[in-house]
Amino acid sequence: MVKRVISKLVSTIYRLLFILIGKLPAKDIIMFESFLGKQFSDNPRAIYEYMLDKYPQYIMYWSADKRYLESFTHENIRCVKRLSLRWVVLMARSKYWITNSRLPLWIKKPKHTSYIQTWHGTPLKKLAADMKQVHMPGTDTEQYKFNFINEAKKWDYLISPNAYSSRIFKRAFQYKKRIIESGYPRNDFLLNNNENDKIKLLKKRLNLPMDKKILLYAPTWRDNLFYEKGRYRFNIPLDLKQMQSQLGEGYIVLLRLHYLVAENLDISDFKGFVYDFSLHHDIRELYLVSDILITDYSSVFFDYANLKRPMLFYVYDIEEYRDNLRGFYMDFETEAPGPLIKTTEHLINEIKNIEVTGYHESDKLKYFYDTFCYLEDGFASERVVKEIFN
Repeated sequence: MVKRVISKLVSTIYRLLFILIGKLPAKDIIMFESFLGKQFSDNPRAIYEYMLDKYPQYIMYWSADKRYLESFTHENIRCVKRLSLRWVVLMARSKYWITNSRLPLWIKKPKHTSYIQTWHGTPLKKLAADMKQVHMPGTDTEQYKFNFINEAKKWDYLISPNAYSSRIFKRAFQYKKRIIESGYPRNDFLLNNNENDKIKLLKKRLNLPMDKKILLYAPTWRDNLFYEKGRYRFNIPLDLKQMQSQLGEGYIVLLRLHYLVAENLDISDFKGFVYDFSLHHDIRELYLVSDILITDYSSVFFDYANLKRPMLFYVYDIEEYRDNLRGFYMDFETEAPGPLIKTTEHLINEIKNIEVTGYHESDKLKYFYDTFCYLEDGFASERVVKEIFN
């Protein structure tokens, strides 16, 4: 009870400070944030990297969650602790905010600030106003939608990877301002670095074996499996022991859990076969070094499709997820650009089959690529920046 009162008092003080400081003149500052300050990654990173040398008139800061500050300082970038007093001052005086997820509800955007929302994926699962029921902790369906739509009213620009996403974003976010339909800036890296020499250098830097193929397992989170607000449970549903037994000679597995998943994985029994890259700052490097993607309902497969490599969908709980948790925008079961799999044994057989027969680009993948990846050409960051800053 005491903690709640103190927390409410602090947020009230911060809100008032933000409003007051926001009345001061703007400075040539751009604030970047990715996944609530947990990563130096995604679309904000791609835009930042493009602007770094070309727009020296701006001072660029990254908003960093205090638990992840070390990863930002390791990258030698200018950052500020998220929700600190200095962060409040910088945010309130900035000309631009560039982020891929929502900001705290109490923030009132100053008139001099442009808010660029890049979002973080082509939508498969239902979003915001399109969701029938919300199963997340600390909210209910009505409150969740109200908060989301109010947040979207603050956005001045919304980045979209394709026409399909633009249609959904407008409706789900009830967004009525400027959409930049450009392709995703984060995918420029894939288009510009998909070369053997560069991939070998990446593997060396990540300390991965050169003589084995790489399976990237990148599942999403489940709304109804949580510890508390913002911290979700996830137990790996794959039989890693069986996979090691049958695939360990020629493969390794990289695990990349969703940024909202709070698990500390114990993979000590699978040393040399399973590597946990859940805290690796940017998944785009993991895409490049991997030979096969294993996912479920995560939007990662829309990005991975740019590489035209095999994708396997481990959807052991598809009926529950589709009918009770989120629901899908597309007919996932017929349009997914790879086989749907429910058991580890089936997954292993599919991997072995690819090894024996090779991977052939299917008509389904061609259609998927033409529908969702047609704007991806390695220049999305440039298009976005020129649209906003020129």
